[in-house]
Amino acid sequence: MAKEIIDGQTMTRALTRITYEIIERNKGIEDLVLVGIKTRGVFVAHRIESRLKQLENISIPVAELDITPYRDDKTHEEKDISEVKAQPLDIDINNKHVILTDDVLYTGRTIRAAMDALMNAGRPKKISLAVLVDRGHRELPIRADFVGKNIPTSQKEKIKVSMKEIDGEDKIEIE
Repeated sequence: MAKEIIDGQTMTRALTRITYEIIERNKGIEDLVLVGIKTRGVFVAHRIESRLKQLENISIPVAELDITPYRDDKTHEEKDISEVKAQPLDIDINNKHVILTDDVLYTGRTIRAAMDALMNAGRPKKISLAVLVDRGHRELPIRADFVGKNIPTSQKEKIKVSMKEIDGEDKIEIE
């Protein structure tokens, strides 16, 4: 049974707060790019970019990142690391401050895979992480720089993020 813990309005506030923190910590957004991890991380990136445009009247590049070939939950028979091809990003990340976005931070393995993919795509000056929800239970030494909401969970629970663009409504549930 799912219980709604964040509604659409609260999600919008969290994304606005993340956007303000990005503005405050970066003292200018000239070299800033947003890279969203498919699928919902892309929507998070676009919403942050939209808010930046409203608040600062500046548009920054947004790219989508598919980390599938970089995941470590596939066996060596399923993939050969030497055959992993860098997915070209539609923006240049060389010498840029990349803000990687995702919906939920859990073990950190998705973020590790995303950083591998980014390094194959270019050489960023800096990588920061923005997530809508941090639920804890890290397996790797990875932490988010910008967090919409910390939601402590048990490992048996699941966080389900719904976004208008793909799910028809904005909400976050715990199952």
